[in-house]
Amino acid sequence: MMLAVFFACGACVFTSCSKDDSDGSAKKEYFQLWNKCAALDSLQAYVEDVTNPQSPNYISEEDRIATFDMDGTFLAELYPSYFEYNLLEYRVLDDASYRDKAPEDVREAAQNIRDFVRQGTPLPDHFDMIHARAAAKAYSGMTLAEYHAYVQAYAAKPANGFIGMSYGQGFYKPMLEVFDYLKDNGFTYYVVSGTDRFACRALVEPLGIAPNRVIGMDVKLMSSSQGDEAGVNYTMGREEDLVRTDELIIKNIKTNKVFQISQEIGKIPVLSFGNSTGDCAMHNYCLSNTKYRTAAFMLIADDDERDHANRDKALELAKKWREAGYHVISMRDDFRTIYGPDVVKTDFVFK
Repeated sequence: MMLAVFFACGACVFTSCSKDDSDGSAKKEYFQLWNKCAALDSLQAYVEDVTNPQSPNYISEEDRIATFDMDGTFLAELYPSYFEYNLLEYRVLDDASYRDKAPEDVREAAQNIRDFVRQGTPLPDHFDMIHARAAAKAYSGMTLAEYHAYVQAYAAKPANGFIGMSYGQGFYKPMLEVFDYLKDNGFTYYVVSGTDRFACRALVEPLGIAPNRVIGMDVKLMSSSQGDEAGVNYTMGREEDLVRTDELIIKNIKTNKVFQISQEIGKIPVLSFGNSTGDCAMHNYCLSNTKYRTAAFMLIADDDERDHANRDKALELAKKWREAGYHVISMRDDFRTIYGPDVVKTDFVFK
């Protein structure tokens, strides 16, 4: 089983970082799921520097802001596509409670995803926006509680292409150790994703990430009895619910991520983590912070033995990211495990 094979940057060893507990008890060990590697060395050196009160690069806790993309950065996106794409395909083509109600453009977007996944048919140009508008329509009329439950119910389904893991369990476990490490060193981290904000909230809830630290794609909301009244003219009652509409507000990718970070956080991050071109603007915004020392990290999906990955493409991206000044995290070389020892990659199965 390939999950038993460990790769390392030069040697089959892993690194650990410890932190003294204030009461003098045993030290807490970090990064048990990582191999020794340049990316992790860079992260630890950075954190140790900026949290040292004697360092000229010291950053006070209120300004220790880190931003993380979600899909492909700490949540799997290759099973066999983005979670939100898989969810729309299921909603429109398989969910008996909705499939006969789907508008034609929504049905077409879902079929594009199915054809891409099952036949390798290229997605149309600018499909991120096509999907965003279709998704807004597909879940319109749901209360926020209903949508939250719908996302979690789909997340509980077995992840296609793996044994021993549901969609909602598909977190890169080494990246979750980064969350713990940053939290214990006084950092506040935010999820900044192109996925729907409320889908993100449902997915990261098991990780204990607060809803107010999630930024994502947004659709317009309304009160359940609001009707055609504008929000500025309507007073919501106590017994009403918030309901999703079919109006897209923003697709949170590329420079839109920067706009949303500025509006919702109000501070320029000092750390940024991503995996794709959609995260470059967020990284560059972080690195533009002239007040503090900063760092940006890109994860590459280069492990085609333990995960569904295009290694050649990943290696091309790694070169591009290094040239851009980002630190590169290799899933193959830097992670001792990806999803845990009980998760095994399999072929995709379509019914």
